[in-house]
Amino acid sequence: MNKDEIKQIQELCRQNRCNIIKMIHCAKSGHPGGGLSAVEILTVLYQKVMKNFPQWTKSTQHNERDRFVLSKGHASAALYSVLAQRGYFPEEELMSFRKLHSRLQGHPCCRTLPGIEVSTGSLGQGLSMACGIAMALKLDKNPAHVFTLLGDGELQEGNCWEALMTASHRNLNNLTAIIDRNNLQIDGTTDKIKNLNPLDKKLEAFNWNVIKIDGHNIEEIYEALEKSKKSDKPTAIIANTVKGKGISFMENECGWHGKAPCDEDCQRALEEVKNK
Repeated sequence: MNKDEIKQIQELCRQNRCNIIKMIHCAKSGHPGGGLSAVEILTVLYQKVMKNFPQWTKSTQHNERDRFVLSKGHASAALYSVLAQRGYFPEEELMSFRKLHSRLQGHPCCRTLPGIEVSTGSLGQGLSMACGIAMALKLDKNPAHVFTLLGDGELQEGNCWEALMTASHRNLNNLTAIIDRNNLQIDGTTDKIKNLNPLDKKLEAFNWNVIKIDGHNIEEIYEALEKSKKSDKPTAIIANTVKGKGISFMENECGWHGKAPCDEDCQRALEEVKNK
């Protein structure tokens, strides 16, 4: 990526952070912390890496699309903002987030919104679904790639480790799992609740290709995602991030896992993002 492309992505990330804050404030509910930590990952993925078609099922190339599963479904505000930027639906619709009869539900629903492959939100299940999709693509001899974004807290669930073992056993090199490693979950730090370390060694022991990056560095994210598409194994990208990234009073504060900003906090957050 050249300097102009990086600047463009940085501006899109800034817009996404503003959208996340405004959406959750407007809804008076949502999960800002984990959405803000995933902004760069999702923006680079949809803008520069994934083969995706905003026309969705109306596109003649629909079956050629790369697939994405948001395993940490509570970060839906970030995904919706990125999808709106790509043109999957009008940006004006973002402010209907979590409202009655809205297509933008608190957790993504594949029955209502273009761009959503599977409904998610029950943590620990997204990687298993991504494995199933990747297996089906291989059976169909479809070269599309599957990406899934997991929270580090949900890796404490056994279902994830069954999926990790399955992916390796089935040689699903068309699968990339991105782990949003912000080290926090709703009740505190992942280390205190159920320690995942050494995460890289554990993933390698399951015979995965493992890449560690700064999850807010656009170039590192891009390079890791591109490498993952060429691997002969399933790839796990450990993206080290900051929960609540970009908002000083939300950063590294687990209290902002699932709390909406009040009017004052919203204004303060938007000013911080716009002035950076």
